[in-house]
Amino acid sequence: MKGMTLIVRTVTDFVVGFIVVFGAYIVLYGHLTPGGGFAGGVIVACAFILLLLAHGGDVAYSKLPERVGHLLDSSGALAFLAIAWFGLIGGYFFMNVLGKGEPFHLFSSGSILAYNIAIAFKVGSSLFLVFAALATFRRRSFRAMIEDELL
Repeated sequence: MKGMTLIVRTVTDFVVGFIVVFGAYIVLYGHLTPGGGFAGGVIVACAFILLLLAHGGDVAYSKLPERVGHLLDSSGALAFLAIAWFGLIGGYFFMNVLGKGEPFHLFSSGSILAYNIAIAFKVGSSLFLVFAALATFRRRSFRAMIEDELL
């Protein structure tokens, strides 16, 4: 079986759900507390990276397939841009056109929450895909690369 020992895999299976929930909390409350889309996206990506390290690429890619990761990456960037363009309705790019609500409540920040969610999708999926590509990339020796260039 690929991956690490049984103890590491068991502990990973136990904590991954908590890590994802904590990352979602950081994203959703990032406008009220320290955190936000970038920090929450990194935390969620770390959960999938932990799965990759503990179980191997097959399990990690079964939880977040590469195509879905690319789709989330692109969708996060497009959603961020769409929210920014939506501000043009109010007068200028990035303008907050949503209501501000009550201070210190979840929906009190206007469009910042939507930006945080879009950035979390972008950062989380990008970081996982880059790490997975680097972890599964088969390294060739420098000598083999030079020999291929000379032939």
